[in-house]
Amino acid sequence: MSRELSDAGAVARTALTPMVWGTTYVVATEFLPADRPMLAATVRALPVGLAFVLWSRRLPTGSWWWRAALLGLLNIGAFFALLFVAAFRLPGGVAATAGAIQPLVAAGIAAVVLGEAFTRRVAIAGLAGVVGVAMLVLGPDAGLDPVGVVAAIAGTVCMAAGVVLTKHWGRPVDLLTFTGWQLTMGGVMLVPVMLLAEGVPRTITATNTMGFVWLAVVGTGLAYANWFGGIQRLPVNVVSFLALLSPLVATVIGWVALDERLSAVQFLGALLVLAAVVAPNLRGRQRLRGLGPSTMPIDRKAPVRVP
Repeated sequence: MSRELSDAGAVARTALTPMVWGTTYVVATEFLPADRPMLAATVRALPVGLAFVLWSRRLPTGSWWWRAALLGLLNIGAFFALLFVAAFRLPGGVAATAGAIQPLVAAGIAAVVLGEAFTRRVAIAGLAGVVGVAMLVLGPDAGLDPVGVVAAIAGTVCMAAGVVLTKHWGRPVDLLTFTGWQLTMGGVMLVPVMLLAEGVPRTITATNTMGFVWLAVVGTGLAYANWFGGIQRLPVNVVSFLALLSPLVATVIGWVALDERLSAVQFLGALLVLAAVVAPNLRGRQRLRGLGPSTMPIDRKAPVRVP
């Protein structure tokens, strides 16, 4: 019983991250400078990543240089860039629907890399999630900008691969250090892209600053530390479906804060999304005994210190 309660607590804690991510679209469109997706991606990742690394004063060693760089690219650099390109070029519903295929992609990669079973339940839950998100957020007048669609799908694949590799490799250090490595490396990769594509903004308003602070501190630093901790503890087939909560929360925010109306179809879509999130947990909890935290030991000795 105590193990089941612990597992349920891990699921609940991990679910907080995609719920926070559900604020990203409204913050990006209402608070951030228009047409500057690379600026948004860079500011979201690099400052908090550097803060984490300076706080821990630990750098990667050995194979963790390239592993951290690859995870930083998949989880942060490429994913953030593609996410904001999709957010600025597509209606929120189209971007969210494309992102809803992430649990299916992650489950497929996990079946190959981690040996997790790609069951009928997972497949049905994944399809239900895509249909539910489409019903929830996809309007009849949604535009299909080709660049935005490709960015949304590519970002989804990056996130799925990042989740699986994070689970596969484990982490050799504490959670904040591990998160800081990835945020810093991903942010550094974004800086030249931002400078070449957009340049430095001439002005940043108080509203822009509030949006950046929310996305960087809460939506990235705290959220990703919590997310990586959940990946270590939970099977991919469980944690990846939690990401479906993000468009659900985004829709609720639009309903509450932006005075948007919800139709009967959207309510049904919300129920499908919740069912898709819950279904893998019904079977996934039985597999947690052998798929708990990574067996990779955490090195308590700082191998390299920042001067």
